[in-house]
Amino acid sequence: MLKDDEIAACRAALLAERDGLAAEDMASADNRATVTLDQQSVGRLSRMDALQQQAMAQATARRRQGREARIAAALARIDEGEFGFCQDCGEEIGLKRLTLDPTLPTCVSCAQG
Repeated sequence: MLKDDEIAACRAALLAERDGLAAEDMASADNRATVTLDQQSVGRLSRMDALQQQAMAQATARRRQGREARIAAALARIDEGEFGFCQDCGEEIGLKRLTLDPTLPTCVSCAQG
């Protein structure tokens, strides 16, 4: 069973990552904005580059949102006292596994299928 300080360390890592993701999201907001297609100021290739950059920024934002959801779920498990236990079988998840990624909800056996 995880010790209180180990759970606190996982919580701190989750909160730090969540804050970092929020900062990345704010920093990339302009890249996800609608691309203006003013043909007088930008050539065709530049518009295509801008559209491609926008699409990549939007895909990155979707991945970031997925990670934020996993972080929120892990924080909820901590608050509910269920952190560190596999959601499928109820067995303990190893500390090394949780240190690697504290958002993991399953043990190695259940993750392998």
